[in-house]
Amino acid sequence: MPNLSVRLLVLVGALVIAAATLIRPTTANAKSNRVAVLTQIVGARDETWRWQRLMGKPQTPTVYSERTVTSSAYRLWLRELWQKRANRAARRASTPPHRAAWLCIHRYERDPAQGWTTRTGNGFYGGLQMGLSFQRSYGGDLLQTKGTADRWSPLEQMWVAERAHRSGLGFWPWPNTARYCGLI
Repeated sequence: MPNLSVRLLVLVGALVIAAATLIRPTTANAKSNRVAVLTQIVGARDETWRWQRLMGKPQTPTVYSERTVTSSAYRLWLRELWQKRANRAARRASTPPHRAAWLCIHRYERDPAQGWTTRTGNGFYGGLQMGLSFQRSYGGDLLQTKGTADRWSPLEQMWVAERAHRSGLGFWPWPNTARYCGLI
């Protein structure tokens, strides 16, 4: 009889150890999954806000509820929501209001060999040939993070020019090329 109780005790101990090894990965997986979803939410929100800042639009507000909520279904819903917002903002940003005008100005302003990355040493940068004071005034955030306009994407350059246009400058910062394009 004592031999049977020792065997039973060993068997129960082995089952407890096996159960513990099965439970721990599930908890670890749930935690890593939660962290992954939170990271995706933050990424999509940052992307949304980046496009909104570029377009000069107000940032979509948030209360950061994903940090405190316990429902994984809610976090997944929130991730999808921010991903849709990021996609919508990217779509809107891909077509600046005066896109055809900026492309026409670009055709005359750029160095043909350099395109949107034009940097000829004349004090003007990028495919729209923006001076440093212009970049500081209308694209200061990009100037700080990426450097001069020759390092910005074509969309970023067009949106900075669009900010200047909206401020009342119109196409006057490019008087000759704007005339060639029939804009002034």
